[in-house]
Amino acid sequence: MPAPGFKALLFLVVLCATQAHALTVEVEAPDEIRALLTQHLEAARAARLGEALDEAELARLRSLSAETARELLATEGYFSPQVDSTLTRVENDWVLRYAVTPGPRTRVRSVKIDFTGALADAGETRLRTRAENSFTLQPAMPFRQADWDAAKLALLRPLLTARYPAARLAASEARIDPAVQAADLTLTVDSGPAFFYGAPVISGSQRYSESIIRNLSPLKPGRPYRQQDLLDYQAALDMSGYYAQATVRIETDPALAAAVPIRVDVVERPEKLFSVGVGISTDTGARVQTSWLHRDILNRGMRLKLDARLETARQTGTAELAWPRNANGYENSLGLQLKQEDIEGQETRTTVLAAKRSRIRGQIETTLSLQYQTEQQTIANVLDVRNRALTANYAWTHRTVGRAFYPRRGHVLTLQGGGAAEALLSDTSFVRLYGRHTQYFRAGDNGRLILRGELGSVLADTRNGIPTDFLFRAGGDNSVRGYAYQSLGRTLEGGVASVRYLATGSVEYNHFFAGNWGMALFVDAGDAADSPGALSPVFGYGVGARYRSPVGPINLDLAYGEATDEFRLHFSLGVSF
Repeated sequence: MPAPGFKALLFLVVLCATQAHALTVEVEAPDEIRALLTQHLEAARAARLGEALDEAELARLRSLSAETARELLATEGYFSPQVDSTLTRVENDWVLRYAVTPGPRTRVRSVKIDFTGALADAGETRLRTRAENSFTLQPAMPFRQADWDAAKLALLRPLLTARYPAARLAASEARIDPAVQAADLTLTVDSGPAFFYGAPVISGSQRYSESIIRNLSPLKPGRPYRQQDLLDYQAALDMSGYYAQATVRIETDPALAAAVPIRVDVVERPEKLFSVGVGISTDTGARVQTSWLHRDILNRGMRLKLDARLETARQTGTAELAWPRNANGYENSLGLQLKQEDIEGQETRTTVLAAKRSRIRGQIETTLSLQYQTEQQTIANVLDVRNRALTANYAWTHRTVGRAFYPRRGHVLTLQGGGAAEALLSDTSFVRLYGRHTQYFRAGDNGRLILRGELGSVLADTRNGIPTDFLFRAGGDNSVRGYAYQSLGRTLEGGVASVRYLATGSVEYNHFFAGNWGMALFVDAGDAADSPGALSPVFGYGVGARYRSPVGPINLDLAYGEATDEFRLHFSLGVSF
């Protein structure tokens, strides 16, 4: 039996024979592929982890990593690379070096796309052409696996979003000719049948009538399927106020294509809601607001909302009864509002009774209203009058900005027209016209440019007898920054009165940094006067901060008013269109 000393000596010999060493991996290759190899080679990953490796494991990793390098290069279009490796000992550690010569890159030589299914039989040349043009991997482009996969998805996308949601790639092949480094691509797309809408199938509706859901639908039975229709329907349900959550979908079963059911799942909001809020703005000061909402008056989905809003410069109380959208897409409402405000010395006490009919179709919202308004207006000891008007009004708004807090493309255009006749419960006959346009442009990767302009005019023999809500003043957060809210108008002793003409404009650049912060540079200009010739624009210049908060965008601006030679701070929470 071996002596204990001999056993210890034998253990040391075995330990030295299998001694582990640290590893360093170096890759010599063109820049565009070095990072890819360094990230994914097994030997490089082991080196980053600091693993101590024996010679057997080093040999395995060396061979495995060389094979992985060839596979990775193939995904980048290099099918005949040369991969050499050397393993050297540096003191007690190992250095594994890979010398990679990728060779010529394979490029796409030809692309052939065939269609089967209903799309091949129908005369839908435009949709087939659109799908073919969406295939992003074109002749002469480098053949990369990632680009090949992305191009196949792009090929199907136009079909999946319009008429053919069951479309699939029936076959695809990338045939590589290594002799000339060329790739010939062939694909067969099975469109499946064209899908047409059937009847809605609703689940989750218990508290409110299913007719509310049906009337909100832009989808008509028999119309061809469009993915955007489902998104619009879901957005309408979300914005209706009745549902906390809504999902609209179809099943892409070819057997149902002739009249595919529209599956609508909703989670209803509570029938009653009481809310309280506080806030502040540089236009109207501190704010306290409370509201009570009943969403199902008379069990017909009619909404009654009572709202009280107390601000430093304005106090309002509103009661509104609104009907759910009807089968023709219209929403009707009746409202009563009491308002008192004191802004730049112009004090008004107003009562408004209004009936409205609104409709949203795609990106266009229209509102037709009839309202009767009485007003008591006072400016110091200079003016003390009572005005009344029965007006018919029409508003048209086109939005292409979606729901983004800080949109970077698109526009919002609002046009309004209305008027009153002295013979119909009004003190003065007049016609009011107003337009406002805001355009958003992408400016680089992290910036946007905003152009805004508005024009307003009141056509009348006199401003006397016209309620101030139908006249104009300028200045403030969403008008001409650098000037107090509604401080641009007809200056009287003791205050600023509203006038008949308005013109303002703005140019603003925003740049967003990493995270939620951004900055702004802007120039505003504008004026309000009693005649077009009297308009004399004043300018405001400034800088600002932008913050994407969880409750909405926060804008803080410091503006210099050229006409007043003063700086003014402007603060707003939320995006105003």
